[in-house]
Amino acid sequence: MITIRQASAGDEIGMQNCNLHNLPENYQMKYYLYHFATWPQLSFVAENEDGRVVGYVLAKMNDDAGATEPLDGHITSLSVMRSYRRLGLAERLMNQAQRAMVEVFGSKCVSLHVRVSNVAAFSLYKHNLKFEVDHTEKKYYADGEDAYEMKKNLVGLYPEETDELDF
Repeated sequence: MITIRQASAGDEIGMQNCNLHNLPENYQMKYYLYHFATWPQLSFVAENEDGRVVGYVLAKMNDDAGATEPLDGHITSLSVMRSYRRLGLAERLMNQAQRAMVEVFGSKCVSLHVRVSNVAAFSLYKHNLKFEVDHTEKKYYADGEDAYEMKKNLVGLYPEETDELDF
């Protein structure tokens, strides 16, 4: 059984392990901790029955200078171990992060970057998760590869619950 839960300090080693096994761009431990400290509600892990992290989504809010409220969300990194792919974990992780962006920060939009060569990830984002290409960023990655910046409108996807009851 796989459990999806909010990530916290203590998960960074499992998340980094997942990252190192699956992605060409890797982060230092302090980057995970920065996300946990600044936006603790937005990152999630998938754990197997042994408590091992087999997938994660690392997310944040775009609070750069000049950003206006409500802030847009951003998916920093998404990774699922190969033996756990095609189980819907990436979609579940992304949906949890997106829902938290809306419920906690009132976000109306989420963005991410994906390598132009990463056909599988592009297909997941475009077809399953309904992101659209906003533009191409030339030489976005350290190795010089271009990235698609993709965006998704979050308005109306996760209606906020109210305390009022209609009778």
